[in-house]
Amino acid sequence: MDDQPNRSENVSGPYFISATASFAEARPRALKAGDTFAVFGHDGDATPGEGSAEGIYHRDTRYLSRLALTVAGMAPMLLSSAISSDNAMLTCDLANPALKLPSAAIEHGQVHIRRSKFLWNGTCYERLTVRNFSLVPLRITLEIAFAADFVDLFEVRGSKRTRHGSLHAPELAAGRAFIAYDGLDERRRATEIRFDPPPAYLHPDRAVYELTLDAGAVTVLGLQIHCIGGEGDEASEPGQIEAPGFLDAMCAARRKLRTLQGRAASVESDNEVFNEAMRRAVADLAMLVTDTEEGPYPYAGIPWFSTAFGRDGIVTGLQTLWLAPGLARGVLLYLAANQATTEDPAADAEPGKILHEVRHGEMALLGEVPFRRYYGSVDSTPLFVMLAGAYLDRTGDLETLRQIWPNLEAALLWIDRYGDADGDGFVEYGRKNPSGLINQGWKDSYDSIFHADGRLATGPIALCEVQAYVFAARQAAARIAAALGKGPQAASLTAQASALKDAFERSFWDEALGLYVLALDGEKKPCRVSASNTGHALLAGLASPERAASVATRLLERRFFSGWGVRTVASGEARYNPMSYHNGSVWPHDNALIAAGFARYGLTDAAARVFAGLFGAASHADLRRLPELFCGFARMRNQGPTAYPVACIPQAWAAGALPASLAACLGLGFDHVARAVTFNHPVLPAFLQRLHLKNLAIGDATIDIVLHRAEAGAVGMAVTARRGDIHAVMTS
Repeated sequence: MDDQPNRSENVSGPYFISATASFAEARPRALKAGDTFAVFGHDGDATPGEGSAEGIYHRDTRYLSRLALTVAGMAPMLLSSAISSDNAMLTCDLANPALKLPSAAIEHGQVHIRRSKFLWNGTCYERLTVRNFSLVPLRITLEIAFAADFVDLFEVRGSKRTRHGSLHAPELAAGRAFIAYDGLDERRRATEIRFDPPPAYLHPDRAVYELTLDAGAVTVLGLQIHCIGGEGDEASEPGQIEAPGFLDAMCAARRKLRTLQGRAASVESDNEVFNEAMRRAVADLAMLVTDTEEGPYPYAGIPWFSTAFGRDGIVTGLQTLWLAPGLARGVLLYLAANQATTEDPAADAEPGKILHEVRHGEMALLGEVPFRRYYGSVDSTPLFVMLAGAYLDRTGDLETLRQIWPNLEAALLWIDRYGDADGDGFVEYGRKNPSGLINQGWKDSYDSIFHADGRLATGPIALCEVQAYVFAARQAAARIAAALGKGPQAASLTAQASALKDAFERSFWDEALGLYVLALDGEKKPCRVSASNTGHALLAGLASPERAASVATRLLERRFFSGWGVRTVASGEARYNPMSYHNGSVWPHDNALIAAGFARYGLTDAAARVFAGLFGAASHADLRRLPELFCGFARMRNQGPTAYPVACIPQAWAAGALPASLAACLGLGFDHVARAVTFNHPVLPAFLQRLHLKNLAIGDATIDIVLHRAEAGAVGMAVTARRGDIHAVMTS
């Protein structure tokens, strides 16, 4: 993913995520609200240590590094742990272990502790409900250990720092601990922990409660952990934070999560596992969305990428256009507002270029990592224009497109002037900042672009999928220009797209592979590697129909298709490794884009096969949640996919993969002029017999539609509700 493995020839470069432990072992529990996220263990604790991402983070800094609950000095026993279906609440059920106290021995399971926690407005709220189920009164000591280290997220990921700011000793008051850190960036960050009721004893590293519980009695303890200060905020003094209580904050947090879901279309089927996976996907998208001044924006993923990424936001917007087009609008407006306007080699920025990534932590603000406001992705700019065209096609919202038309023109100018610096007709990349990303497509690992013999390609590099995005961008811009009454400009853009199509077929097609090659290197030599990038040529409509069929056939062969999805690189290639980040793994978002490409060429049966693989993976996943990626090992009977050790989960474009793949199988489209929801040769995979789509919208009108499997795999359709001027059309 994006800024992860920026490595030169060194496997452990400065931004490589150190994997000394696997998330698959711990299956951590993640919460997010706005610019704050938290990672906890199943018991609700946050335990620091090498390989651990646990803690509470705010704007790329860890504000709480340790949170540990003990009963009489011992860790309680875990009974269960669950994230609510709307992703708002983590609930952990615990019980006392067998205890030998000076006063008495207590059998295990006499005291039940329920931990309920959520995030809201930079604060982690926690309620501990403690109940005595024994027949006699019990006197127990309950401790909550805590610590705050204010470590930058990049340091948690494995980057090394030689200097830090000043961490101050905790300031203690009645029921409150205040821990402050003065960074080298001259910003103060602070964590305030409030205990309600105040504990019997409060130490700099722990709060101690001495509880006397009558038989059957219940007591409730509360915590508020406030993240204060950092970039854009002024740190308050101890005790100055005003925050709502547990119930009021919880209601507000849940209302916020329901906002996106309430505006989105919904899906129900006869397959309850599929329903669970879809509900979790939509809930993940709602949780990852952060409100910006320009509108909603999906942050990329937890824990490593909980910030705005250009590429990820655009892809997520494309995936969810049919569900919630307002999200795409927020992405377009945010990226337009943050478009580069000057040349800045340190940020890999040039006029018209679209943002890659924003970071707010101390290391970014000091320039120790180049990602404060970083533009080092070659594909975000054409994808931005591509999304704008798709948004117009979906909504007909010409006013929004008129508003950002200058930004679209600037992006097109960047493509022509900076993206194609050598004038050969293809867009290439080469970093300007030696500390920036080496590879600047979506596969940005240091070793992801290579030749058939395994040699790494040297730049400037022209990626297969980037040319496809440029083609789609010019076509999209032509449609927008025509709608805005700019006929000559539309004709010029159409001609440019046509010329690129011809040049692409000549330079990128490889008859022996039956695929478009991965890339052209700096000497214009093809990287003759069988890679999933070729499928994106179908997504953009760049491939000729006969070659699209060849690509689909190859991508579904055993070398590529693991049973769970299409591998990033086919088995047998020089750098193939199913456990690698980009050279043999399976990425759900990559597969969803490939499935959309299949559907574009009428290959809905092929799209359904990809969809079935992704659903199979989700059905085995914890919480039915697709991760950022998983290993590319072949599917085995009665086993789930093999986890990638440090994959983000949840991840926005992974959450969008199932909804996008479903739309591809259905050939789902929207004609805002005819006010019609369209289905082009739809296919329902074998695990779906009946599908109910609700609240599909064109403008203010909505429609509910039932699709069902008929004889010989045909799909039948019935409209169950209609509100306003809207109808449905199916082409079989």
